[in-house]
Amino acid sequence: MTDPSDEAKNIEKLYEFGERLNESKDKSQNVADYQGIIDAAKTSIKAKQLAAQLIPRFFKFFPDLSESAIYTHIDLIEEEELGVRVQAIRGLPLFCKDTPEQIAKIVDILVQLLAAEEFVERDAVHKALMSLLRQDVKVSLTALFKHIGSVDEPSTDEFIREKVLTFIREKVFSIKSELLKPQEEMERHITDLIKKSLEDVTGAEFRMFMDFLKSLSIFGEKAPPERMKELIGIIEGQADLDAQFNVSDADHIDRLISCLFMALPFVVRGASSSKFLNYLNKHILPVSDKLPDERRLDLLKALAEVSPYTTPQDSRQILPSVVQLLKKNMPRRKTGEEFNFTYVECLLYTFHHLSHKVPNATNSLCGYKIVTGQPSDRLGEDFSEQYKEFTERLSYVEELTRATMKKLTQGMAEKNKAMAAAKSDEAKDSIKTEKQNTTTGLRTCNNILAMTKTLHSKTPSFIGDKSINLSWKEVTKPVVPSNTPATGTKRPANPANGPGNMTSKKGRGGGGLQNQLVNRAFEGLSHGGRSGGGGRSRGRGWGGRGRGRGYR
Repeated sequence: MTDPSDEAKNIEKLYEFGERLNESKDKSQNVADYQGIIDAAKTSIKAKQLAAQLIPRFFKFFPDLSESAIYTHIDLIEEEELGVRVQAIRGLPLFCKDTPEQIAKIVDILVQLLAAEEFVERDAVHKALMSLLRQDVKVSLTALFKHIGSVDEPSTDEFIREKVLTFIREKVFSIKSELLKPQEEMERHITDLIKKSLEDVTGAEFRMFMDFLKSLSIFGEKAPPERMKELIGIIEGQADLDAQFNVSDADHIDRLISCLFMALPFVVRGASSSKFLNYLNKHILPVSDKLPDERRLDLLKALAEVSPYTTPQDSRQILPSVVQLLKKNMPRRKTGEEFNFTYVECLLYTFHHLSHKVPNATNSLCGYKIVTGQPSDRLGEDFSEQYKEFTERLSYVEELTRATMKKLTQGMAEKNKAMAAAKSDEAKDSIKTEKQNTTTGLRTCNNILAMTKTLHSKTPSFIGDKSINLSWKEVTKPVVPSNTPATGTKRPANPANGPGNMTSKKGRGGGGLQNQLVNRAFEGLSHGGRSGGGGRSRGRGWGGRGRGRGYR
């Protein structure tokens, strides 16, 4: 234990060293005073606290003592006494005030302290890092992102990596407009840092980074097409579209479907979805019936949402697979085949939008007689059997759908009576939710009937506008009478979220109780055996890191 008289002498000496340094016109000549401060940092608690202020204050004047000064300061950071540690942490940014070459080194030190258990200590670390970010955002960000790692330079400490990710998400991303200046240069710099880090991330981390990139002005509404292409390229890389597809690889399937949904906003803004569609058409659609039910539903929903924005070339290429899936999911008659209302809604919507772009492609696929004057019309060939089969399937789907609507409408009347008799708020809320989901079921059925109606003609008209609002999408204010399908769409923040699958069994995934109620509304109404799964399950992210995708 330090003698009180010795402690007083140490404190007095420190004040003397500090006063002489303050008064000196050429501080570099006061080497003994600065060395005295460094030495005093190894004495009493109060002396250490004072030294923690003085060492960084005069650091720039003594380059020959820089290594000794920094290591002594680090020792103070590791002191048992909390007050000493906090004071030493607060002093770290001062090392860089006039010696910016120290920023990366000091950021590295602070990063290790993000794991501090005491709140006041963590708060000091956060403020110190923010101070350095404001001094030189480029160097500081570069130093921070090194701790997130990449395939070439993996992070060596997973715990610290998580702390850095949390700090960047909560402290940096939230004030990007203040930190990223000059704006375009710094937005580009952080984009490049993120792209390198995306080589080795989890699903949740990828979504976090993509949400941030979308918020940058360089990728804003006025961004040129090449910027949208850049973002699509990042998503395609994460989806592993060059990888060999294995239908049993649940991780890869989750990546593909998640990434396709993430790509939708950029496809809507004009970016090409060709690479995604080609991969889906070649590898996934032919084996989609082997996917888990909830993944199959996610895939079909994503395909439906992207279909209005496909090119004619892509539409012609993928249409045969869509027609094949329609036939698999629309029974020709009562044969015991499985029937899932939401699958059919998705596929009919996709079929209409693809066919609208290349109508004569349906001649050979469905037996239609659409004339465009092109050799691809194939009018001299006999496809009457295809037409007969396709329209028989349509007719039976319409029969099943009308029967389902009748039962749902009857169920709605019963729910209205139950609502009138309900006593508790809990019971009323439960019935209200069931009514909402029954309404969604009716929307699915209405959509199916609206889309099959025109397909019985030899020269059908295909829907290529927004007159059909998919049942899982948010409804905009109606512009037509309420007894007809709503017009227009309003894209929710996460297109993956929705009321679930219109099937007869249990709901699964992100919708929870709501999905179960949707499915309950259809219980016993679906034709055939087991049903598909429920809504989306995005929160958990896909499997672990380490797939090694690069974007350089």
